[in-house]
Amino acid sequence: MRHRSAVVVSIAVIGALSLTACGSRGEKKNADGGSGNSGSTTVVIGVDAPLTGDLSALGLGIRNSVDLAVKKANETNEVPGVKFEIKALDDTGKPAPGQQNATQLVGDSKVLGVVGPLNSSVAQSMQQIFDDAGLVEVSPANTGVALSQGEKWASGEKKRPFQSYFRTATTDAVQGPFAAQFLYNDAKKTKVFLIDDQKTYGAGLAGTFKSEFTKLGGQLVGEEHVNPDDRDFAAIVTKVKSSGAEAVYYGGEYPAAGPLSLQLKEANVTIPLMGGDGIQSGDFIKLNPKSQGDYATAVGLPVESLDTAKKYIADYKTAGYKDAYETYGGYSYDSAWAIIQGVKQAVKDNNGKVPDRKAVRDAVQKVTFDGVTGKVSFDEFGDTTNKQLTVYTVKDGKWAVEKSGTFKG
Repeated sequence: MRHRSAVVVSIAVIGALSLTACGSRGEKKNADGGSGNSGSTTVVIGVDAPLTGDLSALGLGIRNSVDLAVKKANETNEVPGVKFEIKALDDTGKPAPGQQNATQLVGDSKVLGVVGPLNSSVAQSMQQIFDDAGLVEVSPANTGVALSQGEKWASGEKKRPFQSYFRTATTDAVQGPFAAQFLYNDAKKTKVFLIDDQKTYGAGLAGTFKSEFTKLGGQLVGEEHVNPDDRDFAAIVTKVKSSGAEAVYYGGEYPAAGPLSLQLKEANVTIPLMGGDGIQSGDFIKLNPKSQGDYATAVGLPVESLDTAKKYIADYKTAGYKDAYETYGGYSYDSAWAIIQGVKQAVKDNNGKVPDRKAVRDAVQKVTFDGVTGKVSFDEFGDTTNKQLTVYTVKDGKWAVEKSGTFKG
């Protein structure tokens, strides 16, 4: 989702591989998913995400998936002499806590990598801190284009601002136009009312949607901005109702999108609401029992349809996590695995000794492997090379696949 986006994965290393990790042999997993084993160096993978609050359904899926990747790395001895742990920090989906978490992680000499955050606005508050420390950050959910390509990307001037920043989710430069093409070409909606929540993710997504939709010949019959915490949309419902809109496109996340769609339907404005991956959550449907026919895009292909994800899904179930892996689970697992593979290569290049943070960062740039979500690799901006997306629709109380494909700009 997104500029979505946050889970912090601290990869901690204590000295050289010959050192002994904290804890005793046979120590059980702690509350953050770590494990203590003697005779090895500990590398902590930290997670930064909204573990509480409105967006916690997504954040907990991120945390659990990172935990699952760590368990696999330890069980298979993926990096000989290294045992991984995770440390999960809660940013509540807001920039200020995210910035504090970034500072905390950088200040811990054991941390060699970070998975997260969920929200793009949170990422903005963390990037400089991580980059100054050479600490690699891989987000499973951020979609804000400027995070990797600079503020002038829309004019064609693309410049990577932070060498330490990577993501396994594709950007809004792809997601917004993909949604516009679907609404105009497939759903045959030519008049759209555009709404965004003014956050980095929501406003950016709405902007790229608008550009493509109008280029295709579509008409915006109204534009409004709301606050992420708004839940009373009576005034906007009235405007949408009188606008002649055939659909609403919402740039934002499910805590507001659910009530907005419900209030539209209750006012007999029986048109679909569409949004990005920020609304493609089971909680959107819980908040809106009248969401039948609403749409959402999500990055990548549905993990349930991928042969590469079958083991991940089975292992997640076996592990007994009480929270669903949600939209970003597979991407979180792959983000953690990218860091693990970066550590593995950097250790090899350093004659079997734990390297510094910049060596891991540089190794992640060259990582390539077959992950849960497909081929995982990064381009010159740190963006994923996977540009596939999926349109979902609410059908019988569940998100169902409507269309999958690769964006053609």
